[in-house]
Amino acid sequence: MPQPSPQIETHPFPAIFPAHATVMMMGTFPPTAEKRCMEFHYPNFQNDMWRIYGAIFFDNPDHFRIENEKRFDPVRIEAFLHERGIALCSTVHTAIREQGNASDKFLKIVEAVDLSAVLAQVPHCRWLFTTGGKATDTLLQLLPQKMPSPKTNTFMAYPFSPDRELWLYRLPSTSRAYPLSLANKIAAYRAFFQQAGIR
Repeated sequence: MPQPSPQIETHPFPAIFPAHATVMMMGTFPPTAEKRCMEFHYPNFQNDMWRIYGAIFFDNPDHFRIENEKRFDPVRIEAFLHERGIALCSTVHTAIREQGNASDKFLKIVEAVDLSAVLAQVPHCRWLFTTGGKATDTLLQLLPQKMPSPKTNTFMAYPFSPDRELWLYRLPSTSRAYPLSLANKIAAYRAFFQQAGIR
């Protein structure tokens, strides 16, 4: 019996574009709906992204957690991103989950982000930072010339637009599947924010 064709999914969450943003976080695709604790970016409660932000900016990994619940508060997170000038946008517009899960390894990109349109909405942004290898490779494929991927915790000039200086900084994945301690992830993200002048 023929197998059903894989479904093309559109990224479910709108990008966050503070007008004064100087940095933009760019990942790939969220987990499937049943794995989400909220309808917002990095929605898996086991993912450490919002614990890292809480630790760096508030000295409290649970700052964005809703008390006594296994979920984060998307309203507070979005307000924080706007306050600090941190944009958030996926590198992927549409994709197919070849194994039905959130693994980048089995994510087939159908349509990447329209980066020109995105950058037009954040005119002060100079830093793009990725949260893993798939997002980094996706951005590199948007360049007119082939360039090697930066190693984790390093950055490179990103010559996407001839009239705009951009830098691409690669950070480790915040997934629990990534073999790095929370303390080391926090240190890596803190180093980036210090480099980019975000306190």
